[in-house]
Amino acid sequence: MAPDIPTISIITPTFNRADELEHLINSIANQSLNHYLFEHIIVDDGSTDNSEELISNKSSEVDFDLRYISQDNRGPGAARNAGMEEGRGELFVFIDSDCEAREDWLATIYEEYTLTGFDACGGPDASKDDFTPLQKAIDFSLTSFITTGGMRGHSDKPLAKFYPRSHNMGMTRKLYKKVGGFGGLRHGQDIELSHRIIKSGAKVAYLSDAIVYHRRRTSLLRFFKQVFNWGVARVNLSKIDKEMLEPIHVIPSLVTVLGIGVIIGSTVSPNIFLPILLAGFGLLLFISASVGVRQNSLFTACLVSLIIPIQIVGYGIGFLLALMRSLVKKESWVGFSGSYYR
Repeated sequence: MAPDIPTISIITPTFNRADELEHLINSIANQSLNHYLFEHIIVDDGSTDNSEELISNKSSEVDFDLRYISQDNRGPGAARNAGMEEGRGELFVFIDSDCEAREDWLATIYEEYTLTGFDACGGPDASKDDFTPLQKAIDFSLTSFITTGGMRGHSDKPLAKFYPRSHNMGMTRKLYKKVGGFGGLRHGQDIELSHRIIKSGAKVAYLSDAIVYHRRRTSLLRFFKQVFNWGVARVNLSKIDKEMLEPIHVIPSLVTVLGIGVIIGSTVSPNIFLPILLAGFGLLLFISASVGVRQNSLFTACLVSLIIPIQIVGYGIGFLLALMRSLVKKESWVGFSGSYYR
């Protein structure tokens, strides 16, 4: 007999992403876990597209409780908090509206939860075969040990501690009551919450098989703005607690400064600096070629050779500018201030 109250409340914030929401809801409908064990709450953060109509239509098609909540535009953190207030489950699980869940995603989380009784959890993200070459290239750059040091959960030996991130994250109702929900930062809200969770002594599980597929930013400019804002966010996070700043977070800025120095040096003393510059390009081409072979796509390989520098330089510049602003003006900065969801 199905319980009256589901064990899991899936919570998704959204803003003008009706097309992507359809992919997400379909993936939730295909979950292997018994559907009476979960509900899906979608919190609309002030959309002006047909998201409400889509969710209303989908709710009559699926065999699980799909609920729609609307609020004025206050950002994804506030939307997730609203979802937790409305959720009936004992475990809150977050997935973003530009993601899809692998069929065993919820089953993996549920089994680990019932087996170990964790307080919070996180899992990795990946790309699907039907993603565009650009999305695959961005996914590689954001999940590779080469560019992230494994801190996003894709390595057994990360160079920095793993923090569950809101596109694939869970926490119990009990823990939510203890540490609170997402804070007011525009970027880095999930890192700040995960940090509070870890410092509280909660039991945090990394679930390598709880995989979501993440449809990344759809243009190079949007990707640059995203990683730039992450660099800004890291400085803001360090002002809350210095423990959220680790050596690996400074590396993109150092690489950016050194890279600019080598490029300038190549014009002044080419005998010294040009071999270094060529070696850097050679390494980048080797990495890109290896991705192209795996993806069987020369175009994806070419995109990787653009994406990796954009990620490193974008993050590095954002970090440096935010740090200088913090030191000179003694104030925090949000970086690019357009819609968070773009």
